[in-house]
Amino acid sequence: MFASKSVAEHVVRGVVGIGAFVASGRLAATEPIIALLLVPVALVALRGCPTCWTVGLVQTIVASARGRTAQGACADGACAARSRDDASGEAQRPQAHLQVD
Repeated sequence: MFASKSVAEHVVRGVVGIGAFVASGRLAATEPIIALLLVPVALVALRGCPTCWTVGLVQTIVASARGRTAQGACADGACAARSRDDASGEAQRPQAHLQVD
Protein backbone atom coordinates (compact mmCIF):
# COMPACT_ATOMS: atom_id res chain seq x y z
CA MET A 1 0.00 0.00 0.00
CA PHE A 2 2.77 2.42 0.91
CA ALA A 3 5.55 0.74 -1.06
CA SER A 4 7.33 2.19 -4.08
CA LYS A 5 8.61 0.54 -7.26
CA SER A 6 12.21 0.56 -6.03
CA VAL A 7 14.16 1.14 -2.84
CA ALA A 8 15.97 4.08 -4.46
CA GLU A 9 12.67 5.77 -5.36
CA HIS A 10 11.41 5.24 -1.83
CA VAL A 11 14.54 6.71 -0.27
CA VAL A 12 14.28 9.78 -2.53
CA ARG A 13 10.67 10.25 -1.42
CA GLY A 14 11.85 10.02 2.18
CA VAL A 15 14.61 12.58 1.70
CA VAL A 16 12.17 15.03 0.11
CA GLY A 17 9.52 14.43 2.79
CA ILE A 18 11.81 14.62 5.80
CA GLY A 19 13.59 17.62 4.26
CA ALA A 20 10.27 19.40 3.84
CA PHE A 21 9.33 18.66 7.47
CA VAL A 22 12.69 19.95 8.72
CA ALA A 23 12.48 23.07 6.54
CA SER A 24 8.93 23.66 7.76
CA GLY A 25 10.06 23.50 11.37
CA ARG A 26 12.98 25.85 10.81
CA LEU A 27 10.90 28.37 8.87
CA ALA A 28 7.91 28.33 11.23
CA ALA A 29 9.03 31.37 13.26
CA THR A 30 10.22 33.57 10.40
CA GLU A 31 8.12 32.45 7.39
CA PRO A 32 4.94 30.80 8.70
CA ILE A 33 3.15 30.75 5.33
CA ILE A 34 6.01 28.94 3.62
CA ALA A 35 6.26 26.58 6.59
CA LEU A 36 2.56 25.72 6.29
CA LEU A 37 2.91 25.14 2.54
CA LEU A 38 5.77 22.69 3.12
CA VAL A 39 3.71 20.40 5.38
CA PRO A 40 1.47 19.06 2.57
CA VAL A 41 4.58 18.62 0.39
CA ALA A 42 6.09 16.46 3.14
CA LEU A 43 2.91 14.45 3.62
CA VAL A 44 2.54 13.75 -0.10
CA ALA A 45 6.20 12.79 -0.47
CA LEU A 46 5.99 10.45 2.52
CA ARG A 47 2.53 9.16 1.50
CA GLY A 48 1.29 10.07 4.95
CA CYS A 49 3.21 10.28 8.17
CA PRO A 50 6.84 9.22 8.68
CA THR A 51 5.59 5.91 10.06
CA CYS A 52 3.75 5.26 6.78
CA TRP A 53 6.99 5.94 4.92
CA THR A 54 8.86 3.50 7.15
CA VAL A 55 6.24 0.78 6.61
CA GLY A 56 6.49 1.38 2.86
CA LEU A 57 10.28 1.11 3.01
CA VAL A 58 10.01 -2.27 4.71
CA GLN A 59 7.40 -3.41 2.16
CA THR A 60 9.64 -2.29 -0.71
CA ILE A 61 12.72 -4.04 0.70
CA VAL A 62 10.80 -7.28 1.38
CA ALA A 63 9.24 -7.25 -2.10
CA SER A 64 12.66 -6.65 -3.70
CA ALA A 65 14.21 -9.48 -1.68
CA ARG A 66 11.45 -11.85 -2.80
CA GLY A 67 11.83 -10.85 -6.44
CA ARG A 68 8.37 -9.31 -6.63
CA THR A 69 7.10 -5.88 -7.45
CA ALA A 70 5.94 -3.93 -4.45
CA GLN A 71 2.80 -2.72 -6.21
CA GLY A 72 -0.07 -5.07 -5.44
CA ALA A 73 -2.53 -6.22 -8.04
CA CYS A 74 -6.14 -6.83 -7.17
CA ALA A 75 -8.27 -9.10 -9.29
CA ASP A 76 -11.63 -10.60 -8.40
CA GLY A 77 -11.47 -9.13 -4.90
CA ALA A 78 -8.21 -10.91 -4.01
CA CYS A 79 -4.99 -8.93 -3.80
CA ALA A 80 -1.54 -10.43 -4.26
CA ALA A 81 1.92 -9.20 -5.15
CA ARG A 82 2.92 -9.97 -8.72
CA SER A 83 6.07 -11.87 -9.52
CA ARG A 84 8.50 -10.15 -11.90
CA ASP A 85 8.55 -13.38 -13.91
CA ASP A 86 4.81 -13.23 -14.54
CA ALA A 87 4.67 -11.71 -18.02
CA SER A 88 0.91 -12.12 -18.34
CA GLY A 89 0.23 -9.52 -15.65
CA GLU A 90 -2.08 -11.92 -13.81
CA ALA A 91 -2.00 -11.60 -10.05
CA GLN A 92 -0.78 -14.68 -8.25
CA ARG A 93 -3.31 -16.00 -5.78
CA PRO A 94 -2.22 -16.26 -2.14
CA GLN A 95 -1.72 -19.83 -0.93
CA ALA A 96 -3.76 -19.46 2.27
CA HIS A 97 -7.18 -17.87 2.53
CA LEU A 98 -8.75 -16.63 5.73
CA GLN A 99 -12.49 -16.71 6.09
CA VAL A 100 -14.01 -13.79 7.99
CA ASP A 101 -17.55 -14.29 9.24
